[in-house]
Amino acid sequence: MQFPMIGKPWFAKCIRAPYLIASEDFMERLNELLGAVDSFVWGWSMIALLVGTGLFLTFRLLFVQVRHLGHAIACVFGKYDQPEESGDISHFKALATALSATIGTGNIAGVATAIATGGPGAVFWMWITALVGMATKFASCTLAVKYRKIHTDGSASGGPMYFLSLGLKNKKLGAFLGASFALFGIVASFGIGNMVQANSVVGGLEYLLPEALQAGGFSLWDGFTVSWMSLATGLILSFLTGIVILGGIKRIANVAGVIVPFMCSFYVIGAVVILILNVSAIPEAFGLIFKYAFTPYAAGGGALGVAVSQAIRFGVARGVFSNESGLGSAPIAHAAAKTSEPVREGTVAMLGPFIDTLIVCTMTALVILVTGAHLSNFDGSALTAHAFEKGLFGYGHYLVGFGIMFFAYSTLIAWSYYGDRCAEYLFGEKAIPVYRWIYVACITIGAVGGLKVIWTLADISNALMAIPNLIGLLLLSGVVADETKRYCQRLKNGEFRNPGEKK
Repeated sequence: MQFPMIGKPWFAKCIRAPYLIASEDFMERLNELLGAVDSFVWGWSMIALLVGTGLFLTFRLLFVQVRHLGHAIACVFGKYDQPEESGDISHFKALATALSATIGTGNIAGVATAIATGGPGAVFWMWITALVGMATKFASCTLAVKYRKIHTDGSASGGPMYFLSLGLKNKKLGAFLGASFALFGIVASFGIGNMVQANSVVGGLEYLLPEALQAGGFSLWDGFTVSWMSLATGLILSFLTGIVILGGIKRIANVAGVIVPFMCSFYVIGAVVILILNVSAIPEAFGLIFKYAFTPYAAGGGALGVAVSQAIRFGVARGVFSNESGLGSAPIAHAAAKTSEPVREGTVAMLGPFIDTLIVCTMTALVILVTGAHLSNFDGSALTAHAFEKGLFGYGHYLVGFGIMFFAYSTLIAWSYYGDRCAEYLFGEKAIPVYRWIYVACITIGAVGGLKVIWTLADISNALMAIPNLIGLLLLSGVVADETKRYCQRLKNGEFRNPGEKK
């Protein structure tokens, strides 16, 4: 039997297409193109939009992040919990789930990158991002609870896709923005929340077990070799993540409620020990942060310094990556909280940037500065590992290695929930198990690496998530202000009490 299409030119092109796509030249050009797009979407326009929205909400809500900080802490400790209210998880577990997604490699590698590229002054701008980001997160999570969907079994689904489609008066615009957010959220969950984190766990193991890399591996194709360690790590991670996420938000929250306090305490205690041992250098470290937030920085006295604009850009960008304020991911977790009071959950949510950036990231930054590691040639997680190694008698890099592993694993399980809520919004409940199985499979792919294109696409999608979310926050800021005013008046009148408190 003859197949006449074999001799056709178009057939030959189809056969060659996969080889052309897989060629190093094509991938290099694609990486350059996507890198340019990534730099654009995370450029000054996005920074201005993120910080500008936070500043606007700070003034519109009368500095809610300062006025209600004490109330937020009381809510987290269960003072106002009402178990009979709608939702899936407590205030504490909602915060732990959101923190498990934000406290991750950004707290280790992100801070170090900000200092290495923007100088010590970048830390100051990270703080500013966190302070205004608390107002952004308060507003987005208040709206997430107000417009969430309660299912027949009592479980909840919420987030920007819901408050955009249900809250905006222009329903066509709301539907478009909600669908856009959900689509970009799915893509970002596979990259930033999945494959990048799995690869970070492998990186952490390299700190702890460098000899494991000598076990060899196998070649999939020319130029791409998979080590046995990364493959085994990916398979184990897929299993450990699968047994958690297939149980839904309640199981995710239960695990996050254990991992987050443990890993934060473990990491912060190590940092505090280093700071105590170098207590005399702490004032100088703060001096460097404040000085170079407003003046150019020259590492080692070199002629090529770091401009103030670089300190601002990298500080804000790394701060946003760390606490995710404005991206719209955390509201998905907070929408599952057991409460009928949207503002109450908003106050709980604003603790996220406070803990993530103002505490954990500050600890990392101070360790890097007091040990003098910022004067080295290291960058990213290697810089943080070098600082902890210097500060803890040559063994601190083990703490960083374990920290990366725990932080990345917690991010994996939290982002799976963000992605499956987005999938449910777009395709219905039947899409949830399909999404979860694909998510688990992608963990192993991420662990073996070689997916820079997908990571960059996910990074771009992460930025594109923020745009519809921030538009919604600006258009619905009046709703948040009204809800906040009414709640504050009721709180002042003593309407909210402990479940067991006598009236």
